[in-house]
Amino acid sequence: MHATFIITKVVSALLLLPTNLILSCIAGMLLRRAYPRVGMVVSLASLLLLAVLSSKAGALLLVTPLEQRAPPLAAAAADGAQAIVILGGGRLENAPEYNDGDTPNYWTLARLRYGAKIQRQTGLPILVSGGMPEGSKISEATLMANSLRDDFATPAKWLEEASDDTEQNAEFSVGILAQAGVKKIILVTDALHMPRAQMMFAQTGLDVVIAPTMFFSRDRLTLLSFLPSGEGLRRSEYALHEWLGVLWYRMRHGYSRHMGTA
Repeated sequence: MHATFIITKVVSALLLLPTNLILSCIAGMLLRRAYPRVGMVVSLASLLLLAVLSSKAGALLLVTPLEQRAPPLAAAAADGAQAIVILGGGRLENAPEYNDGDTPNYWTLARLRYGAKIQRQTGLPILVSGGMPEGSKISEATLMANSLRDDFATPAKWLEEASDDTEQNAEFSVGILAQAGVKKIILVTDALHMPRAQMMFAQTGLDVVIAPTMFFSRDRLTLLSFLPSGEGLRRSEYALHEWLGVLWYRMRHGYSRHMGTA
C-alpha cells in the first residue's frame, strides 16, 4: 500500500462526512466553556446538518448539481469514438462465494454492466482501469476484465493496472490508448464521479464522450427519503468527496474547460 494513498485516505476521512461534522460538534462543545452561545450554535448546526445530509432528500443538495453536469450518453456524440474506457470503483475482498477471492464491488459492477451494454451497441474495444492501491495481489483491472468476460460475455482489450486514483487512471490509460492510435473515447463511470473523471481525461488531450451511470438524483422521493439513513449519508459523503476532488484538481491545474458536455 502506497504512503501517498494512505495519507490521502486519512485526510479525506477528516474532511468528509460524518467525521467533519462530528469534529465540528465536538469543537462547539469545547467552545461552550468560553463562548457558550457560539459553542451551542456550532454544535446544534453540526448536528442539524448531519441529520439533513443523512437523508436521501438532503443528499440531493450535494448530488444534484454534480449529476446535472453529466447528462446521459447521447448516441450521436459517440460517432467517431474508438474505444470505451471503464473506470474501477473498488472491490470486495475475500468474497467467500467466490472461493475467498476478490471481486468487483457493486459500484464497479454497475459501470461494467453499462460499459458492456455500450460495447454491444458500438462494437468498440474496452479498456478497464484500476490498480492495486490497497496492496492487493490482483489489480482491479484484472478483476474487471474477468467479470466482463464471465458475467457479461464481453472481452476487455486493454488493462491499465498501475493506477491508484482517478488522475492516474487518466494518465496511464492515455499511454496505452496512444499506442493503439485512439484519440476519442467513451468514458464510463458513475454520474457523480463523471465531472471529475471527464476533467482529468480531457486534460490528457483525449476527446472524451461521457457515458455516466447510476443517477441518484433521478430517484423518486417518498416520506422515507426525508429520514436519516445510512444510504443518505453514503450519497452525501460520495458527493462531498467529488466536490472536494474537483476543487483540489482545479487549484492544482487551473483547469477551466467546461464540464458536463457529452
